[in-house]
Amino acid sequence: MPAAIDVVIPAFNEEASLPLVLADLPRPPVRRVVVCDNRSTDATARVARDGGAEVVAETRAGYGSACLRALAHLRSSGPPAIVVFLDADYSDHPEELERLIGPIVDGEADLVIGSRALGKREPGALLPQARVGNLVACTLIRLLYGHRYTDLGPFRAVRWDSLEELEMRDPDFGWTAEMQVKALRRGLRVTERAVSYRRRVGVSKITGTLYGTVMAGYKILWTVLRYSVRRS
Repeated sequence: MPAAIDVVIPAFNEEASLPLVLADLPRPPVRRVVVCDNRSTDATARVARDGGAEVVAETRAGYGSACLRALAHLRSSGPPAIVVFLDADYSDHPEELERLIGPIVDGEADLVIGSRALGKREPGALLPQARVGNLVACTLIRLLYGHRYTDLGPFRAVRWDSLEELEMRDPDFGWTAEMQVKALRRGLRVTERAVSYRRRVGVSKITGTLYGTVMAGYKILWTVLRYSVRRS
């Protein structure tokens, strides 16, 4: 596969799960992996290096902040043709990465969302609050933007040039929604592919707590609404 493909993994206290994620990533086609250690207090950074990843640190808490820091590293050290985003908790199946990059490599898409709603899910993997949140957000996007998404899943692939056009900014829970609605606003070719989903290793920092669930839901919906009335 001629395209350079790099993987970004934001991580906060994922020393138990991260080695599993790194071991299952297919190399090739993956060229390199950048793990952003987002203020971990465990051995996340060490196990990432042991697993062959490049490690960068971000002191500002937030999923989006970690992603932005990893992208800055790629930008300064030689960006790929395609970047794949993947969580560190081992809930996604890294070996399914080629499902996501396929439409981009074939010239059919600029952004591919891994849809957990379309794929096979382990019982209890996608918590009820996450299913409801996805449904509400995707319905709102369809009403405001005229496009039907089935998921805001974190496992996704995007052409580097297209990602740069989006000028991503969100520092936390709104990251995935921002990417998807901005892609529609900018006229990118967007598609979805079914991906498998299992119970994560450990407890979710978002849907595993009431505070995380409420804040994530609020930020996602605010992001969807915000970009429906703004041009950037």
